[in-house]
Amino acid sequence: MQFDTKIAIVLRADLAPWQKLNVTAFLMSGIVGATPGLIGERYRDGDGIGYNALAVQPVIVLGTDAPGIRKIFDRAGARGAALSIYTEEMFSTGDDAANRAVVAEYATADLNLVGLALREERKLVDKITKGAQMHP
Repeated sequence: MQFDTKIAIVLRADLAPWQKLNVTAFLMSGIVGATPGLIGERYRDGDGIGYNALAVQPVIVLGTDAPGIRKIFDRAGARGAALSIYTEEMFSTGDDAANRAVVAEYATADLNLVGLALREERKLVDKITKGAQMHP
């Protein structure tokens, strides 16, 4: 099935594996929270046991270096795309309020981005994320 939109998560390639997984989870929660209808129906196995619903469309995970993340961030801003962001300083916080506070300490140009996510029209996402590679 082809969707009109695309969800892309872009990670700084030099992160430790645990950091990549952590950032991906947080960024996807931002996309889900901002997108009514993105979550489908609950799953049920053959024995009738229920499981949580998942996103109704695929997610691509891309990697790039620090300048690449900044370039993608700037392209998204120039095109008015809604972003979820994760900064390096957020690794040292312990909750949502602390995360928001540490982001608020930095001007937009000074954000130390390690990841971002967006859900927009397919072609727009492709233009914004140009240069990032599929994460291995």
